[in-house]
Amino acid sequence: MICFNCQTEITLSQKLKRNETCPKCASYLHCCRNCKFHDQNAHNQCLENQADWVKDKEMGNFCEYFEPASKVVQKDNTRKDDALKKLNDLFKKS
Repeated sequence: MICFNCQTEITLSQKLKRNETCPKCASYLHCCRNCKFHDQNAHNQCLENQADWVKDKEMGNFCEYFEPASKVVQKDNTRKDDALKKLNDLFKKS
């Protein structure tokens, strides 16, 4: 799996526990942002329709549907940052 926060590749030898963290950045690994079902545009930001709502998507949780994502997950605010940069560039004085 790949850590959502620092993009470090992590080899799993067993099932992740709720409190396990990334060895590089100390972010929780068993969290929504590292799950293959996480989708910011889906209802409850989860493609698994039976999963309970999780308020903080970066905190460790007990979700039974968690499956490690096998691809790099972009930070949620990337689109926001890009839009703000374009807006600021629009009004920037030359």
